[in-house]
Amino acid sequence: MTTFADAPVLTGLTVIREPGKPAVVATPGHHDIDAAAAWLTAHRAEIQAELHRSGAVLLRGLPVCDAADFATARDALIEQRAGYKEKATPRTDFGEGVFSSTDLPAAQPIRLHNENSYTLDFPGVLLFGCVTAPEEGGATTVGDMREALRLLPADLRDRFEEAGWLLVRNYSELAGLPWYKTFATDDRAAAEAYCDENTIGYEWLDDDSLVTRQRRSAIVTHPVTGDRVWFNHFAFWNSRTLDPDVREVLVETYGEDGLPFNTYLGDGTRLTDAEVDAVNDVYDRVTRRETWQQGDLMLVDNILCAHGRESFTGDRKILVAMGEPVALADCSPATQPSTTVFGK
Repeated sequence: MTTFADAPVLTGLTVIREPGKPAVVATPGHHDIDAAAAWLTAHRAEIQAELHRSGAVLLRGLPVCDAADFATARDALIEQRAGYKEKATPRTDFGEGVFSSTDLPAAQPIRLHNENSYTLDFPGVLLFGCVTAPEEGGATTVGDMREALRLLPADLRDRFEEAGWLLVRNYSELAGLPWYKTFATDDRAAAEAYCDENTIGYEWLDDDSLVTRQRRSAIVTHPVTGDRVWFNHFAFWNSRTLDPDVREVLVETYGEDGLPFNTYLGDGTRLTDAEVDAVNDVYDRVTRRETWQQGDLMLVDNILCAHGRESFTGDRKILVAMGEPVALADCSPATQPSTTVFGK
């Protein structure tokens, strides 16, 4: 096994590369967060270069003990903060742009996805930090979306490149999030204005619930590296990805068209189970993981690399911050945003 002592030194950083794991960078092991932040600032350009190469970089040996330490490290690594738009899952807000990575139950794994792939601008970089490592499991998994695009069956890749993908959301108090939490307003007019400005189709139902539809590109180009990548939530929110028992209950309760989230090919086609399985198989093949240690930070290029979470046992406190916002328009989307299905 490669160790810190014999790992190759690249661009001034000691980088460990092991099969099945993200790149790991050994830091000098500062005991003071300000000294650690100074080291991160001094090596930010080199860390960024490694991030563009690997898609995700885990920084090990840092004195990150709480949200304040994490924010200090974030400010050393990320120049511009990015907001969290069109919320889809519960998070705890610790202030100063620091959140829990997710508040979903420990037993529920989270599949790989690119943060906010359905919005017109999104974080270019995510920073995760381990304050409390879980007893077992709980890794923040990552996967290279350049490789995912190469591995996709050619016929599916061509269909998504032409038509994009369609997200349909049903907002309610009973499942998912209600619309006023997603759009951070209880003013219907303000929610409608946001939808109009962000190319989201919407329909109010009689019980004050809301349905939205937005078509987005499934393939984009990284604005710095020029790499074409698979960038979407298609499989993540497709009803056929759900646990069969969960899907059965949700469909019985809400109907196939009333699920909190569902996805389609951008022309409105509902893919077969086998086709959805083929996409999920690609995610499984590119997944990489490393067990969290207290103090670890992991930078993820949100365009080059998707992220997820394993189920876990024991206490787990992983923080996240988002930064370096990127506009979809700057990523040469294969299809343009729309409120309707492709070709209509």
